[in-house]
Amino acid sequence: MKTNEIREKYLEFFQTKDHRLVESDVLVPTWDPTVIFTPAGMNQFKDHFLGKVDLEYTRATTCQKCLRTGDIENVGRTAYHHTFFEMLGNFSFGDYFKRDAIRWAWEFLTDRKWLAIDPQRLTVSVYTDDDEAFDIWHTDVGLDAARIRRMDEYENFWPAGAPTDGPDGVCGPCSEIFYHPDVGAEVEIWNLVFTQFNRVGDPPDNLQPLPSKNIDTGMGLERTAATLQGVETNFHIDILKSIVQAVSDVCQIQYEFASDDGRRMRRITDHIRACTFAIHENVDPGPNKASYVVRQLLRRAVLDGHQMGMREAFLFKLVPAVVEAMQVPYPELEETADRVANVIHAEENSFLATLDDGLDRMEKYFASMTKSDAKVVDGNSTADLYTTYGVPPELFEQIASERGYQLDWEGFRRAMEAHGRKSGKIAEGVMGDFGPIDEIKRQVKKTEFTGYRETESSAVVRGLVSGDATCQSLSAGQDAGDGGQMVILDRSPFYGEAGGQVGDTGVIQGPNGKFEVHDTQRNGDLIVHIGQVAVGTISIGDDVSAIVDAARRDAIRRAHSATHILHHALQQQLGSHAQQRGSKVTDDWLRFDFSNREPVAEEQLLKIEHLSNQRIEQATPIVAEILPLRQAKEQGAMMLFGERYPDPVRMVTMGEFSKELCGGTHLDNTSQVGRLELISEEAVSAGTRRIVAVTGDKATYFASQTRDSLDRLCKLLNCAAADVPQAIMHRMKRAKYLKKQLSSGQAADADVPFQASATASKNLSHQQCRDLLKQAARQLNVPMLETPSRVESILAEIDQLDRQLDALAESVTIDASSLIERCTMVGDIHLVVAEVPGANPNMMRGWIDQIRKKIQPSAIFLASIQSADKVLLVAGLSQDLVKRGFSAGNWVKDVAPTVGGGGGGKPDMAQAGGKQPENINVALDAAREYLRAASVT
Repeated sequence: MKTNEIREKYLEFFQTKDHRLVESDVLVPTWDPTVIFTPAGMNQFKDHFLGKVDLEYTRATTCQKCLRTGDIENVGRTAYHHTFFEMLGNFSFGDYFKRDAIRWAWEFLTDRKWLAIDPQRLTVSVYTDDDEAFDIWHTDVGLDAARIRRMDEYENFWPAGAPTDGPDGVCGPCSEIFYHPDVGAEVEIWNLVFTQFNRVGDPPDNLQPLPSKNIDTGMGLERTAATLQGVETNFHIDILKSIVQAVSDVCQIQYEFASDDGRRMRRITDHIRACTFAIHENVDPGPNKASYVVRQLLRRAVLDGHQMGMREAFLFKLVPAVVEAMQVPYPELEETADRVANVIHAEENSFLATLDDGLDRMEKYFASMTKSDAKVVDGNSTADLYTTYGVPPELFEQIASERGYQLDWEGFRRAMEAHGRKSGKIAEGVMGDFGPIDEIKRQVKKTEFTGYRETESSAVVRGLVSGDATCQSLSAGQDAGDGGQMVILDRSPFYGEAGGQVGDTGVIQGPNGKFEVHDTQRNGDLIVHIGQVAVGTISIGDDVSAIVDAARRDAIRRAHSATHILHHALQQQLGSHAQQRGSKVTDDWLRFDFSNREPVAEEQLLKIEHLSNQRIEQATPIVAEILPLRQAKEQGAMMLFGERYPDPVRMVTMGEFSKELCGGTHLDNTSQVGRLELISEEAVSAGTRRIVAVTGDKATYFASQTRDSLDRLCKLLNCAAADVPQAIMHRMKRAKYLKKQLSSGQAADADVPFQASATASKNLSHQQCRDLLKQAARQLNVPMLETPSRVESILAEIDQLDRQLDALAESVTIDASSLIERCTMVGDIHLVVAEVPGANPNMMRGWIDQIRKKIQPSAIFLASIQSADKVLLVAGLSQDLVKRGFSAGNWVKDVAPTVGGGGGGKPDMAQAGGKQPENINVALDAAREYLRAASVT
């Protein structure tokens, strides 16, 4: 039986048992802080199991995309381990329990209409004291007692070992189903979890019965397919064997199951499938969390290819094979195949550029360890290999283990902290209580959102939180610690932050007090108002008015609707690949991240902005409607890969040009945006660009500031607006020239003034003003509105350099000979202590070198005022004095405090700075006294 057929039969079977077919959750569930990737089918139903949501259904079935790396070292080595896999599941939320779960599992496996497995090939296990499950298997199913094993809590309980070791929370016994092939060991193909207890504290008597018992079952699709297809490993089932063969073809190496290369090909097969799905969901390789795991998997696969002789990128060529193998259940992979391949290709090339050097360095580590008879690779070496050559520590560990070495993970983590780098770790999914909001969820379950139609609603206070605990009332001045104060209502017009749109602010007015809402967040189906009581008291049960800051909400709506318009314009100008990768929308300001491997050219940005404003000016109606997810897809709604959508879903439509699934608040008409101004475009990461833009009032203010900034530049530079970029370049070159002259100790030539007249920007259009300011900003490498401040700094610097060069011109009579003339004798030492106006460090060190060559033993201490708040001290000694124990470093270190500074250096030459030029004579006197005292001792 083909894999796709097994998947369809499973879902169809449980639909005949009145289960709701629920689509696979995303691979990276950003809504769940306890995991990085979805580790199991039950993950998306956590709140259903815990009774924290209103149930639309009590039975569900899914085929869930999962990714785990806990057994990553076994991938390719064993028959059944994967990182990415599909988990078939059926779930009951307080509906049916053990009897139906067991009987339906047996029916699906053995009935001729479904999988038709020979019952004699199946055995089961139950938890050691689960007599109920044992009796159902034995009496209801008719399984011989000899084919039912009782196993302990570490084998047949979820979480494993929970009764003894914890954690506290929902848990329960398991019953596993095993298939026995003709040859080889038995294979676990199905696990039935009976969540019937709440663990509280240590044993005994710590398993409290749940009022609502649940079923969570999981059947590994790949394992079941391998069983029914009679193959020795999951990698030989129909949907995976084709990818293995593609690896063999690309690497031009014959696939042999038992060989090392065979193992490598299986691992490459697993990793390229996992990465294709992850990158499809916009999780590109990177340094943190989910992105780090993708990078780790890709680089492991590259290394496997390298060990098979592959010296150029090859993984990206396997993406079409993955798409073809998985296209029946996941046809959406085809839409991103090119982008996925490009991302993988770029990561391969990046890693290959340093891999050979990294492997060479690795071999040197191993050689040194062999000489010293060491067994543990130190953490610093591992961190160096990662940060310098891009070799993930997991790869280093893999190769080290093959040589019999261990890796010092704790030392690696310490070394990485020193580098300021952090990488995410996958946490397995858990269910339980995480805080006061979860406690409220069990009672309230859901806040009705009224904010699409109003900004003020009557409501009832249903939950209150102060710090980390629920409470019956909140009062003004009450200390809530770091957690703050929170209010949960039965209904609310406040939008909780989601989909990139920030949460609303406003007030909740009660009969006895007022709560100021500083932020609004979502927690499951609850809307959580965060802030503080400003006056009086807010209590559970109060009838209140929830009032959103309507002006701010309108500004947020402008920015959010503009985001959809910008998304459309980007795709029109750059191509369909320019999909949203993230966004933040606040009052009249938006940040939009999108897929694009190259910077967007200035002329393209102008076209994008122009098209966006055309759409705005067309005054197109904006319509939001609730409809089934499938219908939204059929109507062409843009769906972001990796985003979790409810069903039914809310679709926001703008004329014929934009259809997006979105839960945010929007305008009624595009013209209400006013205007969209693009502020900046920059890189976020490889393959991702970011545009920052403003709308409405902020766009108007930005236009005004743009013109004001250009006018300021005209006045500062004494030039026409059109000449600003050229005038800035002239000033920058002048500053560079003066620095060079000062450094060389030569007086500068007279400045050639920039020939331009002072003209304001009043006759220029806004677009012309902005273009000129953009040019200036690029030259100065600062944001547009910061250009006047940066030019002021350059002009001040030029003025200071001119003064220093003027002082230098006055000191042209100073040279080594004139300084020697000021020499005094301290014993046999020729002491030169002098102020050298206008001199720079190079000049001062040069004079010291010349003096030391002409007279010995010699000690020279020179001082020069550099600016109104800076003085420079340089000291030098001839080598014979250094041999006698004198130190120039100690000399300047001792004198520098007299001018409010510090410094040091080598025994023969040292330098210090200070902030009190007015004390320069005090410093010179101190220098003389120090040398006299040192010569005596």
